[in-house]
Amino acid sequence: MAKPSSNNPDKIIFKGLDGVYADVTAISEVHAQEAVLTYRGYRINELAEHKTWEEVAYLIWHGELPNAKQLANFIQFEKTHRNISPTLSRLICSLPSSAHPMDRLRTAISFMGCEDIGANDHSPLGLMERSVLMFAKLPTIVATIYRTDKRMPIIEPNPKLDYIDNFFHMTLGGKPDPVIKRAFDVSMTLYAEHSFNASTFAARVVTSTLSDIYSAVTAGIGALRGPLHGGANEAVMGTLQDARDAGGVDKYLAGVFARKEKVIGFGHRVYKNGDSRVPTMTKYFHNVAKLKRREDLIALSDELAAAIAREKNLFPNLDYPAGPTYALMGFPESIFTPMFVMSRITGWTAHVMEQLSDNRIIRPLSAYNGQKPRKLPKK
Repeated sequence: MAKPSSNNPDKIIFKGLDGVYADVTAISEVHAQEAVLTYRGYRINELAEHKTWEEVAYLIWHGELPNAKQLANFIQFEKTHRNISPTLSRLICSLPSSAHPMDRLRTAISFMGCEDIGANDHSPLGLMERSVLMFAKLPTIVATIYRTDKRMPIIEPNPKLDYIDNFFHMTLGGKPDPVIKRAFDVSMTLYAEHSFNASTFAARVVTSTLSDIYSAVTAGIGALRGPLHGGANEAVMGTLQDARDAGGVDKYLAGVFARKEKVIGFGHRVYKNGDSRVPTMTKYFHNVAKLKRREDLIALSDELAAAIAREKNLFPNLDYPAGPTYALMGFPESIFTPMFVMSRITGWTAHVMEQLSDNRIIRPLSAYNGQKPRKLPKK
């Protein structure tokens, strides 16, 4: 919301850069009023329903969907570059178990930059190669963090498996049911890109200084770590459990409203009439819940969403159906956001490349509201 500065009334402050257009982008567009999101011109819901995650990743980077040969080459490159170095694996295992998985993931990407002697290569080819390398290695890093936390042996990536089957193989030790696999694929597509969100903008700010792509992604991870951004998906299952423990939705919300607390998973900075990604993710959440015979979770989720819409005119964001979907798949809440990173790496790196294609360092102004000029006191 724009408002004049208290000390400088001629300077208008857009708190949180609300309503400010910082640059142009050809990667995605949010049509807030119509609740529509497009990647490279394609509606996100149609992509999620009809294209695989690998096809969407290719689209985000290259601007067009791949043909059969391009897709096969892309998939083959990803499969053959999943392994992380033994040094990085040992580093991940040596980090404090008390550290959040996002903190360890941030450190792992930073270390990848240390290992890469060409990290400062800003050529289009160099940037693309590093983007796909992170795409290929992130599932291995997340799985290593997960298995370390569970004190289970690390499972190496299997190049004979596709992206999703391989991730489930490395984390949970087996192939997912087709219903679960499809839901996971859809979630990756829905989480991949969302214009100038906080983490993407953080990555673009770092990139604008001509820093390396690993630094930009590390900044993105740091921003996504926060509960007002990607970390929200971890809290949704807690919200649903709190509603159940309180004796029902009405009692839960009465307490929340009395304490003037926010309900995580609702509301969005851009969407005011509902998140465009929610209907598709909700469909696949319901599919997984029915597979797991957890219709009770569907009923509780629907009841809470209806009550908040009625009382506060707030609607679920993507985290609301994604959180319980991941939980029903067997993943702990602690790696929900790292899995978000596995998807959003495509959007971040696409924006890194776009920023560098027409770069100007991002350096906004600030309106000073501190002490007026004054003299040092005499001794």
